[in-house]
Amino acid sequence: MSERDEPAIPAQVTTGTRPGARLARNMMFYTVLRLLMVVALTLVVIGIGRLAGVDVPVLVAAILSVVVALPLSMILFTRLRAEINSDISAVDADRRAKREDLRRRMDEA
Repeated sequence: MSERDEPAIPAQVTTGTRPGARLARNMMFYTVLRLLMVVALTLVVIGIGRLAGVDVPVLVAAILSVVVALPLSMILFTRLRAEINSDISAVDADRRAKREDLRRRMDEA
């Protein structure tokens, strides 16, 4: 197959997912994963407290879980964050190209 036989359509269009849709999906997935991590860590903190014979308030356990989940999610979800960053770059590039096209058409008119 020669280069002329290959379609001139970008790979993102042929796969059926636009960068914006992929970004929204990945962001939703990342958000759900982080919320589940906070809930799980909250339950772990409450469970450890009960094993130690201390009644840990849910709010205190949740705050501690949020603080711990931030750096932990940066370590555990590195690949997903990289995908989100590349999706943001693709959306920005698309937006920039559309803006330049609009400016070019306005200058021609």
